[in-house]
Order: sequence, then structure tokens, then C-alpha cells
Amino acid sequence: MSQFPVPVEPAQATRPPEMPLQHPGSLASIIRRIEDAIDLETAGIRENLEFDIAASNARKSRYLYELNKAAGALSQRPVGEEHRESLQRLRAKLEINERVILAHLGAVKEVADLLQGAIQRAEADGTYSASEFGRF
Repeated sequence: MSQFPVPVEPAQATRPPEMPLQHPGSLASIIRRIEDAIDLETAGIRENLEFDIAASNARKSRYLYELNKAAGALSQRPVGEEHRESLQRLRAKLEINERVILAHLGAVKEVADLLQGAIQRAEADGTYSASEFGRF
């Protein structure tokens, strides 16, 4: 028995039982990885103040590149029903993710505005005003 735990890929850990493991480069597999990345990001932003958004964006960009390559190879064929359902599910997750990101950005802006206001009030107390020193 190994003393180190075996890591479980998120795509395998969250895959519904009716969804078989796909070839790593298949469209279904890429969509599943994107879904998992979106789920992790959405939960991370909601629950972890130290969540690494930059790393998450890099991961999503890499998956988007893979998706574009896979979709380009399939562009001559109609999208199958299994892919259509996966894409609809992905779209719904992306909409939730967008709302969470926008809420996060709104909170960051509010904090920045509060800090800016506090700095402006501190500077406006007359201690460092240009009128105290005359015009140059």
C-alpha cells in the first residue's frame, strides 16, 4: 500500500455514471474538462478568498484552445445530440460562473472605491493641501 494518496482527476470524480470516460481528445472529454474547471472556479470564487483566478483563467484558456481545435475538426458534421446536451449544460454553468465573477468584481470595485475615498479624505484634511504652501 502506498503512503501517498492517488490523485483523482475532477472529470472522473464528478462524471455521472451514465457518462462513460471518453478519449482524452474527444469533444465530450474536452467539454467535461471545461465543465469541471468552471465548477471549480465558481466554487473557488464563492468559498476561497485566496482562490487563484489567474491560474483558473489560464486553465480555461487552454481548454478553450482544445475545444476550438476539436470543434474545427468536427465543423463539417452536425453536432450530435450527446454533444448538444453537453454544450447546453456547459452554457448553463458558464452563465452561473459569469454571475459569480461579476459579483466578485463588483465587491472588489466596492472595496477599491472605499479605499480611494478614505485616501482622498485623508489627503483633504488640509495637511498636504497645495493652498497651505502657496502656488508655485
